[in-house]
Amino acid sequence: MKILTIVGARPNFMKAAPLHRAFLQQVTVESKIVHTGQHYDARMSDIFFNQLELPNPDYYLGVATGTQTEQMAEIMLKFERTLSIEKPDWVVVVGDVTSTIACALVAVRMGVRVAHVEAGLRSGDRRMPEEINRILTDSIADLLFVTEQAGLDNLKREGVPNEKIHFVGNAMIDSLVYYRQKAHDLNTVCRLGLTPGSYGLMTMHRPANVDTETGLLAIVEIAEKIADQLPLLFPIHPRTEANLTKLGLMDRLRASSTVRLLEPQGYLEFLNLMEYAAVVITDSGGIQEETTYLQVPCLTFRDSTERPVTVELGTNQLLADLNPKTVSETVKTILAGTVRTGSIPPLWDGQAAGRIANILLQTER
Repeated sequence: MKILTIVGARPNFMKAAPLHRAFLQQVTVESKIVHTGQHYDARMSDIFFNQLELPNPDYYLGVATGTQTEQMAEIMLKFERTLSIEKPDWVVVVGDVTSTIACALVAVRMGVRVAHVEAGLRSGDRRMPEEINRILTDSIADLLFVTEQAGLDNLKREGVPNEKIHFVGNAMIDSLVYYRQKAHDLNTVCRLGLTPGSYGLMTMHRPANVDTETGLLAIVEIAEKIADQLPLLFPIHPRTEANLTKLGLMDRLRASSTVRLLEPQGYLEFLNLMEYAAVVITDSGGIQEETTYLQVPCLTFRDSTERPVTVELGTNQLLADLNPKTVSETVKTILAGTVRTGSIPPLWDGQAAGRIANILLQTER
């Protein structure tokens, strides 16, 4: 069996690494990786490949920068040529980025079966490009691998046949479990002169938050208010940095003695920083899951989440708007010891990729 696994953006790499490893353990499987190049910044791509021990991609499509529509069109054209050469049995797509839906569409049109890893997630907010990507990919995929109960409920409500759906757990947590000790040994917390549990960690990158002057001003004020209570690490996403610089706000952040700006961190560095943070402030999807597993308080700047298990069972709290006062009060409560405790969701045990590999093999028997 030949499997092509698609990666394109940073969140894909953590899910693809355990999948590729699990596929290689099957003697009857040939596993190849296609990198669309959707994340082209070396800080956002190359270091993740290296740290997650992924081989050089068998195909690098080198998609240029552009709008989502331009990127999608270029991915589809280039991936069509790749499929014509490889003629795989399965195309495995992960998550909800532009590369996910683009490659799934091409594969279906060329008669190649598609498996979607992290299927069934829904935020209910169709203003998010990721929500549209998720819905469309799930509607055309042949196998849907689900991370949490909400995914099963969503797919059932949408009328997806039961035989397509498999509850396997979370491949992103596979990477966390596999590399946690290595991240601990790297000890980024100590190397940065920090004490475990004594700092906050902040990430911001979603267009809804970082593409407007109002949003960026609020983010700067939030960082300043949190930093009044404890030192704050802020790894800056390239998109966020560019927009802050454009508005002259980077100098204001740099002027703070308690806001520590960092370049985008590698997977291992960020995992170590996340595990020992007193609180994580983010608008990311995957970080909600990772902090849930690590039992670290997480404040997510979204009015909805496609990962409701992180709120129901985990330590994640949603904050509907970028209100500096609300954030400051919430962080104060957390630091006072009023921390929401959670539990690890079912099948988040580091074995999801193995289950996926076994199911794909069973489809051939």
